[in-house]
Amino acid sequence: MNFNKRILAAVFAGTVAMTALSVTEFTGTAKAAEIKVIVNSNPITNVDIANRAAFLKLQRRGGNLNKQAQDELVEEMLKRVEMKSRGIVVSDQEVETAYAGFASRNKMSVAQLNQLMNQAGITPKHFKTFIMVQMGWSRAIGARFRSEGMMSEQDAVQRMLKDGGKKPSTSEYTLQQVIFVVPAASRSAGTMAKRRSEANALRNRFSSCETTRSQTKGMLDVTVRDLGKHLELQLPPEWSKQLKATAVGRPTAVQDTDKGVEFLAVCAKRTVSDDRVAQLTFSMEGTGSNADQEKKAEEISKKYVKELREKAKIVNR
Repeated sequence: MNFNKRILAAVFAGTVAMTALSVTEFTGTAKAAEIKVIVNSNPITNVDIANRAAFLKLQRRGGNLNKQAQDELVEEMLKRVEMKSRGIVVSDQEVETAYAGFASRNKMSVAQLNQLMNQAGITPKHFKTFIMVQMGWSRAIGARFRSEGMMSEQDAVQRMLKDGGKKPSTSEYTLQQVIFVVPAASRSAGTMAKRRSEANALRNRFSSCETTRSQTKGMLDVTVRDLGKHLELQLPPEWSKQLKATAVGRPTAVQDTDKGVEFLAVCAKRTVSDDRVAQLTFSMEGTGSNADQEKKAEEISKKYVKELREKAKIVNR
């Protein structure tokens, strides 16, 4: 289930009108940053709030925009902290792709969107952070959706008996990960471009998972990990489409990630049919229509945020 596309589409639908609005009223001199709220030791400043209020105004929201902006940013920070604790990372490349796609859908170049964001007092950085949180949170919701909706083994067995004992089948992938490590402190555009070039060069020479380590021997800051077996329904969302289109013994395209630049290789692929597959398949079938899934996802998100808020330490200054 791809929550990313649905959630981003819903979010962006509310901002399409921005291309027709005047932005002159949002320009002005920048204010010095002053901390207004602290969420689990993470600050939210008056500048952050002003950026979000400008974003809300561009969406033609009514009411107290500063209050709405602050509330949104508190919730957003709760999500960011939870994403970090869960190891959910949205790469810069994914964000840039989504940002460029938003510009294209609104018949603008990236440069024109940047200009609009700056003139409106939103800034590209603020909007990209917003995109990153939406994408990462959708993954968190997807994980909880699957865990809460998982059918028990006993129910799966009963379902199979009802179907005459027939078990569903799916593909099982054996994967390998190759990471060209880039420390967070070194993630400049030039460094990332260099590592991307090195990763692509190795990818072009890639012959098999058995020879990867010998091919990378002597290369600086390159890590090879055997990831084991993964059912198709459990493939990482950010890699799923590529992996399904990748032949056995071949690597995916490279991606920027929180670790640096990496690609995955499909070492083996086979069709499997067992109780574990049945449990997962029947659980996914039971999620209902897209409308039902979206409603369920929204309910889970609200419940999730409420739990985070109850446990959080939020200080208004």
